[in-house]
Parts: sequence; C-alpha cells; structure tokens
Amino acid sequence: MRYLAALGTLSRVVAASEVLSQLRRGALEYCVLALLANEERYAFDIVRTLGQVDGMVTAEGTLYPLLSRLNKDGRVTTRWRDSDAGPPRKYYAITAEGRRALADFVSEWSRFRQAVESLLAKGSA
Repeated sequence: MRYLAALGTLSRVVAASEVLSQLRRGALEYCVLALLANEERYAFDIVRTLGQVDGMVTAEGTLYPLLSRLNKDGRVTTRWRDSDAGPPRKYYAITAEGRRALADFVSEWSRFRQAVESLLAKGSA
C-alpha cells in the first residue's frame, strides 16, 4: 500500500490544530477588545475581521457567547443601530473596564511572550 503522506501526518496536523485552538481560546477575548478599542462594531464585522487574520478564524457561534460574557462582565456595552442593508444591528463598544482589562493583557502578554520565547530558545539550543 502506498501513502500520499507520511504515517502520523494527520496526528501532527490535529495536534497543531489543538495547540492553535488553545492559544486562540486564551487570547480571543482580548483580540475582540482590541478590535473595539477604536470603534464600535457588530458581531459579524468582528467575525469577518478575525477571519482575515491568519490563525484567528472563529465562528459566530464562538463569538456570541464571548460578547455576552464581556457585556455581563461590564467590558463592553451594546446598542441597536439601524442598518441600510436590513434589520437593525446590535453594536458592541468597549467600556472603561474593558480598556483596563485590555491594557492589563497587553502588559502581561509582552512579559508572557518574552518568557515563552526565552524558554523555547533554551529548549532548542
């Protein structure tokens, strides 16, 4: 029997996919807050923008619960706006609490990234 890919390739693809999924899960909330930092957006616009960034693809089914939690936690507010293209849309805007959370993440992210890169460099040396 002849295989088109080396044995174990699929398991490596799945493992890599799980790693990316875990990384995305930890950072997605803050990526959404970053997108809202300069302008309010509606959910589909957020999904579309995330989808344009390599590695950040997400679905509306993932985003809506996250936006609901951010709203409940006081990190975003919502308001309905009329749309030229159909029914009114719910727009999300970052709050002062959301800005504080984002600033904390940015500060910690830099420190965390440097720590991980340092450990990875030691592991590959």
